[in-house]
Amino acid sequence: MQDLSLHILDIVENAIASEASHVAIRITEDPEANQMIVEIEDDGEGIPPHLLEKVVDPFFTTRTTRKVGLGLSLLKQAAQACEGDLQVQSLQGKGTLVRASFRYNHIDRKPLGDMASTIITLIVGNPQMDVHYVHRKGDKTFCFDTVDLKRELDDVPIDHAKVVQFVREEILKGLEELGHLF
Repeated sequence: MQDLSLHILDIVENAIASEASHVAIRITEDPEANQMIVEIEDDGEGIPPHLLEKVVDPFFTTRTTRKVGLGLSLLKQAAQACEGDLQVQSLQGKGTLVRASFRYNHIDRKPLGDMASTIITLIVGNPQMDVHYVHRKGDKTFCFDTVDLKRELDDVPIDHAKVVQFVREEILKGLEELGHLF
């Protein structure tokens, strides 16, 4: 995967497969501390304790459609290549937290990528799921929450074309205010 937004999308797809109804995506960029943290937390089925240490093994998967599970192992590899790490915490029946850390200025740290398209993909593909996205960079914070948006929309579907365009523009504006240029 060429950027972190694709890793995030892949991890959230795992959450969707585990029947999550709410996913929180938190990104913290702290250039002064030379650290970047990416967290994806869901309220899905969770991972049984006996499988938890196996989830970063690329040759382990619970899927029946293929014999490898590369998502978490690739994210772990990307984090470790930048003097970071990956932790997975899960409680069966409660959900899962994936936390990846990176040295912020490391030459091998992948770019963040297109978070607007990642969030849009999640909304359009899973309109029933709620997504809470918080992105901090230095002392600035951008928040987007589908719970709040759905409340404002009333009867208009969140995956309606005009809503999707609005969401894209809001996320791009928020990221631009954080200093991300496109």
